[in-house]
Amino acid sequence: MLAAKIDPTGQILTLTTPDDPLRFHAMWLRDNAWDEDTRAPGNGQRLVALRDIPADTHITDASVNGDAVEVRFAPEGKTVTYDAHWLAQNAYDRPAPVQKGWLSAGTEPWDARLMGSVPTGDFAAMTRDQRALRDWLALVNRYGFGKLENGPVEDGALFKVVDLFGYVRETNYGRKFEVRTEVNPTNLAFTGMGLQAHTDNPYRDPVPSVQVLYCLESSAAGGENMVVDGFAAALRLRDENSDYFTALSSCCARFEYAGEDGVCLRSRRPMIELAPDGELIAVRFNNRSLAAVTDVPFDEMQTWYAAYRRLGEIIDDPAMEVTFRLEPGEAFVVDNTRVLHARKAYSGTGTRWLQGCYSDKDGLRSTYAAMCRASTQEAAE
Repeated sequence: MLAAKIDPTGQILTLTTPDDPLRFHAMWLRDNAWDEDTRAPGNGQRLVALRDIPADTHITDASVNGDAVEVRFAPEGKTVTYDAHWLAQNAYDRPAPVQKGWLSAGTEPWDARLMGSVPTGDFAAMTRDQRALRDWLALVNRYGFGKLENGPVEDGALFKVVDLFGYVRETNYGRKFEVRTEVNPTNLAFTGMGLQAHTDNPYRDPVPSVQVLYCLESSAAGGENMVVDGFAAALRLRDENSDYFTALSSCCARFEYAGEDGVCLRSRRPMIELAPDGELIAVRFNNRSLAAVTDVPFDEMQTWYAAYRRLGEIIDDPAMEVTFRLEPGEAFVVDNTRVLHARKAYSGTGTRWLQGCYSDKDGLRSTYAAMCRASTQEAAE
């Protein structure tokens, strides 16, 4: 049974629920009104700025009718009706996180035990069935990567993968890049040597947040792809040595790439990035692109390097890796701000040809969220 109560100042509304009471400030409620004078009916964007809402806004009356919460504001004399479920979903009256490195809901860290259940989708099925695509995007959001099978074996097929959820992000490498052995390569990725697990392009600002690698030829021995959950590695470091975690999350590293004429890319970001409230939001790890680190205080540099070494050891631990081989027509997609990828060494005989491109996860998340919203609306009708 819901009930509403206003504090004597009119600044706080308390909703009693079957679980815990939820408190809301008057200004928050007024700013988040969904009436037609405050929000555009078509897209939900605000029609008023905060300056248009009186600074002395307070609540004069509140009542509950089923799932509707009716609130009257002064000095406007305006009455707004809120959906109780919406208020519960957006409640902010909860304890602040205590431990740094917490993960948002729906994000699941993983290690080598995921090997038997690699999140995989059928490309052909996803082009026909929106539910198949939605289910695969859910896995990518949850684990930070996903594999695709049954795709076309043709030049540029990776763009069809990106078309499922977003847009290609063009870089100095072009709309796509080729991953195969080259003579005098501009990047070590274009050789047959094995690569340590890494995130791509940490020298960019902003970094491409989605990477797609698509296999067109694969007859060379070796060359298996490997992924490591950077979030799981960071949390393992935190649990082993909190000082190491603090060193890599509070001091910036510097990354640089200048392998082509006219290109000199630089960024300054921590290897482990936290939001102001301590949420773990990104990992940047790429030994090939690390520039001279100059933003760590002298007395902390030794600890920083010890932390960097230990994080690398955790990333290299076979217990952290999931390995799979891509065959022609298969691809994998990674959240490049979370999941590190690598490649085992492969021989010079046979062929191995992958194409890669970048995208951004705002498009991927938007596509998934829109699909979920449409499914909810269909179920309600």
